[in-house]
Amino acid sequence: MDKITYRLVYNRRKILNMRGQALVQVEAYLKGSKKYFSTNVYLRPNQWNYHRQLVVRHPNADALNHLLDEMLMKLERTEIDLWKKGRAVSLDALKEAVCTNAQDGDFLAFFGQEVQNASLKPSTKKNHQSTLCMLRQFKHHLSFSDITYEFLLSFEAFLTSHHYHINTVAKHMKHLKRYVNIAINKELMEVQSNPFRKYAIKTVDNKCSFLTPDEVAALEQLSLKGKYQKLQKTLDAFLFCCYVGMRYSDFVSIRDKNFYVLKGDTWLSYQSVKTGIRVRVPLNHTFGGKPLKLLEKYRENLSAFFPLKNNSNINKELTRLAALAHIDKSISFHTARHTNASLLIYKGVNITTVQKLLGHKNVKTTQIYTHVMDMTIIRDLERCKMNIEATI
Repeated sequence: MDKITYRLVYNRRKILNMRGQALVQVEAYLKGSKKYFSTNVYLRPNQWNYHRQLVVRHPNADALNHLLDEMLMKLERTEIDLWKKGRAVSLDALKEAVCTNAQDGDFLAFFGQEVQNASLKPSTKKNHQSTLCMLRQFKHHLSFSDITYEFLLSFEAFLTSHHYHINTVAKHMKHLKRYVNIAINKELMEVQSNPFRKYAIKTVDNKCSFLTPDEVAALEQLSLKGKYQKLQKTLDAFLFCCYVGMRYSDFVSIRDKNFYVLKGDTWLSYQSVKTGIRVRVPLNHTFGGKPLKLLEKYRENLSAFFPLKNNSNINKELTRLAALAHIDKSISFHTARHTNASLLIYKGVNITTVQKLLGHKNVKTTQIYTHVMDMTIIRDLERCKMNIEATI
């Protein structure tokens, strides 16, 4: 009996969508015939390694590669089930079995289809897909009836065992709750069986981690030699974002076209991946032109500055850099954004200006930096006191 062979195929139709992406599919081959199965994974051309059939240069590359492996294994298992049931194995039978499984109690397939069809921003979809990947790691097959209160406790323990922060665990549980509610609304689960009626999602207040001017200076003065030279680009990228307040997702999306000169000033203009808000930053007037000096280092190949490893690996490198700079703080790439806002407010920049530079939709979001504003008030009152004493 012939065996179906499987391989991953990227952009089979040689057409990119409006986002410049194309679909990864699984090609099933048997006796000269082929059928294709969607993985619901869309990538840019530079994010796919054709030779190794792997996702590369993508923020969630590891998770997506795991998802693709799971898809291949799922097809293999479906083929084996056909053999076990004594059915003739054909591509049509495989296709029919996959479609039946997707509709017959397979919560993971339902989750994946709902994410694909949801009207969500690309960055939000990636977050939801990361939860789906974690679910697949925890349990290869998950029916609707498997989702019980005990399952939620076990999944929470699984996430905690991987050393995820309590708020990261909460994020995954909120995503899971969303799709459980959708399943209930579509009458795929009974309202009475909703496990989230008993389960409370736990979070803690997330204090903004930011660097002081002295700590930023310590990073600026780092001299990376030997085995640490490979960290230079990560350091430069982090400092650039300390100066301009960018998120990781925005930084890796920057291209040459995002820079323009107006009346002798160089501006950075980009649309936030997360909020869709257009942000403009005058680089000559930001932290004494420091971001321009960093760009000058990469002048001959500026486009090579912005692609980075995935966020998780970058954060690990930042931990090493913080230790080298003798900074006793846990930092991540997002710390750069908080650092930018904190330093600007401390220097007396108007909070509405900071709001525009950060691309916050509402000034209330910017007001999370009230602890810095309080420091500014004390500093200004001390200056006022000194001035009064000098005139007496």
